[in-house]
Amino acid sequence: MCGITGLWSNFGTKDEHKKSIEKMNEALFHRGPDGVGIWDDNEENIFLGHTRLSILDLSLSGSQPMISQNERYVISFNGEIYNHLELKKELEKIKSGFRWRGHSDTEILLEMVSCNGLENTLPKCKGMFSLALWDREEKCLKLARDRIGEKPLYYGFCGEGVDKSFVFGSELSSFKALKYFNNRINTKALSQLINYGAISAPNSIFEGISQLIPGTILTLNSPFTNELSNPKKWWSLNNEVEKSFSNQIYSENEAILILEEVLKNSIKGQSIADVPLGTFLSGGIDSTLITALLQAQSERKVKTFTIGFEEENFNEAPFSKEVAKYLDTDHTEIFLTSKDVQNLIPKLNSIYSEPFADASQIPTHLLCREVSNSGLKVALSGDGGDELFGGYNRYFLGENIWKSMNLIPFKIRRYIGDFGLNISSEGLDKISPLLGVNQLGIKVHKLAKRFKYVKNEEEFYYSLITQWEDQSSIFCDNLKDHYLHQRPDSITCELPKNICSNLVYKMMFYDTLNYLPNDILTKVDRAAMASSLETRAPFLDQNVISTAWRISKDLKINSNLRKNSGKIVLKKLLEKYIPQKLFIRPKCGFGIPLDDWLRGPLKSWAGDLLAADNIKNSGYLKSEKITKLWEEHLSFKSNNCSKLWPIIMWQSWLEKN
Repeated sequence: MCGITGLWSNFGTKDEHKKSIEKMNEALFHRGPDGVGIWDDNEENIFLGHTRLSILDLSLSGSQPMISQNERYVISFNGEIYNHLELKKELEKIKSGFRWRGHSDTEILLEMVSCNGLENTLPKCKGMFSLALWDREEKCLKLARDRIGEKPLYYGFCGEGVDKSFVFGSELSSFKALKYFNNRINTKALSQLINYGAISAPNSIFEGISQLIPGTILTLNSPFTNELSNPKKWWSLNNEVEKSFSNQIYSENEAILILEEVLKNSIKGQSIADVPLGTFLSGGIDSTLITALLQAQSERKVKTFTIGFEEENFNEAPFSKEVAKYLDTDHTEIFLTSKDVQNLIPKLNSIYSEPFADASQIPTHLLCREVSNSGLKVALSGDGGDELFGGYNRYFLGENIWKSMNLIPFKIRRYIGDFGLNISSEGLDKISPLLGVNQLGIKVHKLAKRFKYVKNEEEFYYSLITQWEDQSSIFCDNLKDHYLHQRPDSITCELPKNICSNLVYKMMFYDTLNYLPNDILTKVDRAAMASSLETRAPFLDQNVISTAWRISKDLKINSNLRKNSGKIVLKKLLEKYIPQKLFIRPKCGFGIPLDDWLRGPLKSWAGDLLAADNIKNSGYLKSEKITKLWEEHLSFKSNNCSKLWPIIMWQSWLEKN
């Protein structure tokens, strides 16, 4: 795991650019504190930078940027190729007697590219990565990103007029280190932030800077212009889904056996490291299964970590402890206090480098920090299990809710929605424990809003992932046309023909393309790398993804109103390793008591950011609606934290930038 940087310029001196790339590297030191490297072409004004977190081949042989043995290619690589040993054997059959300089996956990848080209090599790679490859012969730069988007990569132009430089890097902080970086705010990205809590690729918070879409390659030829071609796909979830549907699995026993094999293989491959490794253990289905399968293949106790809360309703630590005890892992509990949150808040902007508003970013970072402080450099997570195996409530409840809603004429639904919204959210939250439902007030109000605003199936899904039904009341009048209804690009893409008529499949597909990379994986990458920790997600192995889409929906999701639940096949597999009583309970996720914190320890800080004068001075938002939301939240009239947190994060980021 590392940080990559680069610039290609038509102006300036070599010394100036070297200083610029040094500053870019410096901004990413947290991603790779074990080594720093810079390479430049003698003929072209192009520079590649790299900060190294040593995981495989800790020697200097693994240093980057790395030059191929034929000296044609130079690579700056961030990530892991889990099947690099298989690729090595394949290459040695082609190049008999080939002498390796070391045993890093980067070297193996680079030599495979030298032999077969990048486009032919990437489909063979199992892993997570972003990379920059310079072809010295063709004078061509290629940027590439992994299938799902585990590793980030930003690119674009900065500077004025003809004096523009093409830049790229793992985080936007590397661009902001450049003295000539003055790109304006991207209004579309801001709308997405306010709506979803995260910015969707290919957008970034800055105009002229894009996120490379997962599974694509961007090519830039010399002499370059300020116009970029569209990235080309080297992998497509659409194609993967269509192939999987041609070979569906309907037998529960068959599904369990095949899934167990592919998950074990994925975990085995992702456990290869020359440094200490452990797992995140929340006590939920996904992380528990990953831990159980890893422990089953390990000769020593697996190091496991969980985070707990003072607030009982959000505390999963006791469940994790029981699981760890049964599996006999080396378990560590980390408890999060309101003081920890207060201390972390000022650092969030630097950690994420662009505004990000999934509130679970707070415990995620604190967990990663403590894992890193314990001496580990690698941790396995359960990320991806929800999207692939139907873990979110919207999958097993959404279809029934929409079918029921759609039986009622829209005009009548609006009245029902108004009635639900007039019920006190705080009052409902007070009876939540009696009913065994977390945050009942929020859930009832969300349902009421759907009754009031949703007209069709597309709008129904949109209502499940957005915070706002209508943003027009909070954006400045001159910006409304730019901001409103900016949906993630992936939600407008063409669907595989096999799933067009099935709402549940469509939601899982869209979430894998959008919510997973732009929210979940962004959150984990930045939180972990801020502490120089590498995270790996076995569920996101290509074979696991393919198998997940092969398994029939009925083996993943039970939509029966009395038995609604998801991840059925994962639960059945997990029963082979631990008793059902240790993991069957209501889904908690990685939520935090944000509503209480905003009324308590974070009240002063949030109140300053949401003050009317601060909002007005920003020049982007109106204060009236926001002030009302804040006052209603403080008075317990309603729980508005899901709408307020993205605004707070935006104002906080804007204050520092």
